[in-house]
Amino acid sequence: MSTQLSFSRGTLGLLAVGVLLALSGCTPAPQSTPKPTPSPEASAPAPYDGPVVFVGDELDWFLPDSEEISGLLPDVGEVAAPTPSLIQISDGGGPDPVPAICSTFVYEPSLRSVGARSVTWTSSLPDERDGWLHVLQFADEAAAQALMDQYVDAAQQCAEFTYGGPSTFASTVRESDDGVRAVAGSLVVDDGFGGGNRLYLGYATVGNVVVNFWQPFSGDGAFDSVQAAEFLRDKASDARKQLVEELTANPPEPSETPPAADPAAAWSTWEVTDRGVGPILLGSELEDAIAAVPGAKVIRPEWDGGQTRLVSPDGSASLLLWTDDGGTVVAAVSVGFANVSDEPREDPAALPAAGDVRIGDTVAEAMSAFPGGTSVRIVSSGEYFYDWTTREGALIRFRVDRDAMDPAAVITGILTEDATLRQIPDFG
Repeated sequence: MSTQLSFSRGTLGLLAVGVLLALSGCTPAPQSTPKPTPSPEASAPAPYDGPVVFVGDELDWFLPDSEEISGLLPDVGEVAAPTPSLIQISDGGGPDPVPAICSTFVYEPSLRSVGARSVTWTSSLPDERDGWLHVLQFADEAAAQALMDQYVDAAQQCAEFTYGGPSTFASTVRESDDGVRAVAGSLVVDDGFGGGNRLYLGYATVGNVVVNFWQPFSGDGAFDSVQAAEFLRDKASDARKQLVEELTANPPEPSETPPAADPAAAWSTWEVTDRGVGPILLGSELEDAIAAVPGAKVIRPEWDGGQTRLVSPDGSASLLLWTDDGGTVVAAVSVGFANVSDEPREDPAALPAAGDVRIGDTVAEAMSAFPGGTSVRIVSSGEYFYDWTTREGALIRFRVDRDAMDPAAVITGILTEDATLRQIPDFG
């Protein structure tokens, strides 16, 4: 309250007024207390409108629960808990469908993915064949959408097709205003030799994610493809909304550029990052990458598109350079075991490391330093990996000596890759 206001209250005589006037000549005039100015409310951040790219544990947002799976498909038995793992068969083979676009139904979409979340369930079929759902992360939107383009085309062209024998795919396609697309249907494949498959199939895509489920069935089946397509579409739309909200509140920041590595330094001091290894950068021309390591011994591949090995001047360490399909751009660089011929056995202490994670460490150490990744098992080749990715489409892959779900599995090799250079097959 101001001094002037305090004197105005009560009954003041003329004497008091006179005294006040007399004092006013030698007393500073009281100042009114300024009224606080309300601060403007913080403006809400603009909604995120960048690339729709999901990574790591954000894939969990696409997973249906056990009740949703039972409502989506008939004959569902026990549903297992979701897992950050992926099993790839990768064996290929089989007749060539007519039209060719129908090959999409026998293609294994996870072969070009960089991350996954999976859930399985038993079915009531006599041979106890399981059902699966994979949430597959691709390096960028272009890869996932190119694959989904072919699923949509196949749904339109493969109602009746030939796969050795006459085959069918009775399906429904659903789309939404936010770019989500979904396909679901019943596939009956006759291989022309008295065998084949009957599968309920579903696909949905948004951004860089493709959701894929399949479940065997027998007889005529009892599958509501409309319900399934709409469920997949709506689930993907919900995940997209959640991602936009998350990236609006916490805008993504590009990964930091690592400091330039000294080409003359011991290779053990170099680092495996999402940009490359030491002075070798992903995306560079092969000859430029070789020139970045003066003094290294160069072992050229015996066939076009093979790997180029660089050996350190002292012979203690080596790197493998992997090129893209054209064979001129460095798509990946690896150290340690890579399941190729004539591999040297090198001291892990002489090789580059991924941060503090070196060959010989356990996969648990890699998971702690690089959380949110995917454990991968490739059945056909008997290989195991732990894969970690960035929103920019880079992948760091830790090769391990057994199933990466075992925290004691030992790292035998490390690879860094620009996965945006992976090509999605075109089935025409």
